[in-house]
Amino acid sequence: MLVKKIRDIQTTVVDTEWEALLLENSMIKQFKPRYNIMLKDDKSYPWIAISKEEFPRVFSTRRPDPATMQLFGPYSSVKAMNVLLETIGDMFPLRSCRRLVQNDRPCMQYQLKRCPAPCCGLISKEDYQKNIQRITDIIKGKRHEVINELKEEMMDLAERWEFEKASELKRRIEVLQHFIGKSVVVSTSITDLDVFGLEEEEDCAYISFLRIVSGAVVQAATIEISNHLERDSEDTLWNGILEISSRMGGLSGTLLVPFMPKLVPEGWDIQVPQRGEKRKLVELATRNAHFYMLEKKKRQDLVNPERRSQRVLQSLKEALNMKTMPRHIECFDNSNTQGEDPVAAMICFMDGKPAKKEYRHFNIKTVVGADDFATMEEVVFRRYHRLLEEDKPLPDLVVIDGGKGQLHAAYRAIQALHIEDRLMVVGIAKRLEDIYKVGDDLPVYIDKRSEAQRLLQQVRDEVHHFGITHHRKRRSKTSIHSVLDDAPGIGPVLKKRLLQEFRSLSGIQGATEEALAEVIGAKRASALKAYLAQTSDRK
Repeated sequence: MLVKKIRDIQTTVVDTEWEALLLENSMIKQFKPRYNIMLKDDKSYPWIAISKEEFPRVFSTRRPDPATMQLFGPYSSVKAMNVLLETIGDMFPLRSCRRLVQNDRPCMQYQLKRCPAPCCGLISKEDYQKNIQRITDIIKGKRHEVINELKEEMMDLAERWEFEKASELKRRIEVLQHFIGKSVVVSTSITDLDVFGLEEEEDCAYISFLRIVSGAVVQAATIEISNHLERDSEDTLWNGILEISSRMGGLSGTLLVPFMPKLVPEGWDIQVPQRGEKRKLVELATRNAHFYMLEKKKRQDLVNPERRSQRVLQSLKEALNMKTMPRHIECFDNSNTQGEDPVAAMICFMDGKPAKKEYRHFNIKTVVGADDFATMEEVVFRRYHRLLEEDKPLPDLVVIDGGKGQLHAAYRAIQALHIEDRLMVVGIAKRLEDIYKVGDDLPVYIDKRSEAQRLLQQVRDEVHHFGITHHRKRRSKTSIHSVLDDAPGIGPVLKKRLLQEFRSLSGIQGATEEALAEVIGAKRASALKAYLAQTSDRK
């Protein structure tokens, strides 16, 4: 499609591949071409701005202007940014008025100790700029350096007996220490670096960014990129790094990434940690990207609940290379106790959800003993023979709870019914949860964390639970079956009366015919005595 619509080709020559990548990135932003990577993130994140004035203001903005502001950000969490601004306001009173007009009397903000009143000359430009520099260091994450500087100044004031000023500095130190206590400290040994994590889907990628200063996370952001050209992971990661770099106003000297890109610009320190604290930071960034993706899907599912089921079924269809969407799924499982009480269960999912009215139990009729393969073949044959007789729709996908043996047994039943071209059969092995198709020696590769794999596991767990419940009831019924249940002329009432009188089955067997006649009558006593003797001889 792209080639069909080309009308003209122009080239620009640059010195290095890195310059070409930068030029491509800037031109994508300028021209917004349809067939290139697109940033899908339309949010306007806030920034902390320090105005470029004689006595600067510190405030938040969603309209950054580098010409008139020194910018820090953007901040993905407005709450975190406001906490930082409140901490700065508690430590350093600054002017908040938009226009600085010289006055003889300070305003109410000065009385509330929220402004040092530069309009009245109550603070020098040097002292004001010193506070601005400290604020800049705090925003950048150099908080321990600011604390050490304030402590030295506090001790100097105390030595000069200026205790009120020293007390004010002590209060500022406590405010900043309290703020640091709330910061996410990831390491006490790691200094300044930027960390990137990547999570990819078929047509989207999520790049997460963490800025680490003095061992603490001081900034975090995640961007979403739509990849129409199906670029490789290296290109996707580089586009994310470039975009975050432009948003953050540059990156630090050291970058931690999940894999080494093909192109490394000269002078950049890019590391792929294999172990230790730095590796954990990369994993943390990757988890941030993963949970950002999950949160986005959760929001979409709330708006359109059917969207998730369609997405999961589509991914399952592609994973199994099916011709049709697996809207109708049936799953089979066998249960027995050392060859006794064999039963089977079948459950049904429609559009990714359980259809419990279609659940079925099967008592095995033709198989003797513990033969899982023959049992599976019988049950599958009976199920689809009946559907064909009743002219009911067949499922799109049949899942067999078991390995290759159960899978091929089920497929023999389907072949006997000549419906192998009308549905797909797969088996899910119990130990490793691998998915097998008929005729394939190796399992089908499906990501263990994918929604398609989770749906198959949910189907398998549901049939297992349904089958075990039925088997337990049947086994319980068999285990409490008594010889008296088959005795001629003995119903539940007489059985209860006999057990109350003689305490147990052995007591009944040892009783005389006359004693039994007193409880159930002479005729029934004679028949019961003959039946018990016959039963004893058989054993």
